[in-house]
Parts: sequence; structure tokens; C-alpha cells
Amino acid sequence: MDVHPRHPAKISILLADITTLKVDAIVNAANNYLLGGKGVDGAIHSRAGPGLLEECRRIGGCPTGEACITQGYHLAARWIIHTVGPIWRGGNNGEDDLLACCYRNCFALAEQHGIKSIAFPAISAGAYGFPMERACQIALAEMSTFLEKCDEIEVIAVCFSTRAYLCYQDALRGL
Repeated sequence: MDVHPRHPAKISILLADITTLKVDAIVNAANNYLLGGKGVDGAIHSRAGPGLLEECRRIGGCPTGEACITQGYHLAARWIIHTVGPIWRGGNNGEDDLLACCYRNCFALAEQHGIKSIAFPAISAGAYGFPMERACQIALAEMSTFLEKCDEIEVIAVCFSTRAYLCYQDALRGL
């Protein structure tokens, strides 16, 4: 696990399965419908159980760049913050800004719900095709910016693959 030098106890990089973490909230890299999908979204829905799908149906969807919150159901985390990252379309269609908005909106919900620990996957860097290195840089920049104004939340960048873990390490050194 790597730790950010300016926030030693507050931001870390972990190679793990996000669905198993005992944190207040995990972030789901969701689709606009919130009804489960591939990758981390499918894993979270599968592990959380049918109650999550029912609650997501009631919410009715989420626009790209926005976030919403549900219960954690059968997960170790109390909350799931769902955010819809942008699909990569070459980088000239506002993808960076939309991805940054995902993190900002997740942090806003974390503050509203008194969340003290939050775990993020590499939003948009899987099925949505966002370049991993770029996604990690944006993620860590937003995490660091948030922690400069509110350092009461522990932030974890959770990597499912060694490649993502190494990209986060590189991005962390670049901050």
C-alpha cells in the first residue's frame, strides 16, 4: 500500500477487491441506468444482493459525471456511492472534466452522509476505455484537492489489477 506524503493517514492505494473492504462507503463505477453491468459495477451488484437493484430501480438512473448513494446491503461497506464516468471518445469531448466531476460529486455525498472512509475504483478506466494513466492522474488530483479542504476522510484508491496499481503509484509520485 502506498500513502500520499502530504496526507499520510488519509489517502492510500490498495490492490484489492473493492467489494470486500470494510469502509464506510465504496464507489461504484456505474452505468447511467444503475442496474448493474460489467466490471466493478457487476461485482458490486452481485455481492450486495437484490436489495441494491431494487433501490437503484427506484432512483431511476444517474447522468454522466453525477453521483447518487444507496445502502450497502450485503457488503461490508454501509454505503455505495454510484457515479457514472465518461466513455472515452478521444479526449476532446469533456471526458477529463466529467471524470473529475465524478470524484467531486462522490466527495460531496460523502460529506453529506458523514462518511469517514471511502474507497474508489479506477472510474471509467475499464469498459469505458478511459486511458488508465490519465484516469489515475485525475483521480489522485481530485482526491488530493478534496483532502486539502477536508482531511477528516480516509480515501483509498482500490486497484483490481497490478496495472492499475502501478499506474496509481506513478501518478502519486507525480503529485
